[in-house]
Amino acid sequence: MPGSPYADASYINLETFKRDGTGVRTPVWCAPLGDEIVIFSEAKAGKVKRLRNDARIRVACCNVWGRVQGQWRHGSGRIVDSPTQEAEAYRALRDKYGWQMRLLDFASTRSGRIHGRAVLLLTLDSG
Repeated sequence: MPGSPYADASYINLETFKRDGTGVRTPVWCAPLGDEIVIFSEAKAGKVKRLRNDARIRVACCNVWGRVQGQWRHGSGRIVDSPTQEAEAYRALRDKYGWQMRLLDFASTRSGRIHGRAVLLLTLDSG
């Protein structure tokens, strides 16, 4: 993923799909991890629940408010269940977001919410 617009984008707009096929868009932090994109979220968040039911996703670079600033790309997503992959994902996010990610981790640890997170890996279709 190095060299892709997602490697440098501060935010991507992640679209996941409800059971009825309706898309729901959410701006999220992302980091490249090999050929995939990693994000994290509260494990009980709607995007995580939707991804469990339907692995289809779309992503586009966006600003903090979700305004799309690039082309949409289709792909699939999955929830990480390996502690090793989860650690690699957080390392990639800390490398990219630096003090912001460390501050968020600190606050999440202090509030006890850090263990309520889910790490998601997104794979984009070629082309």
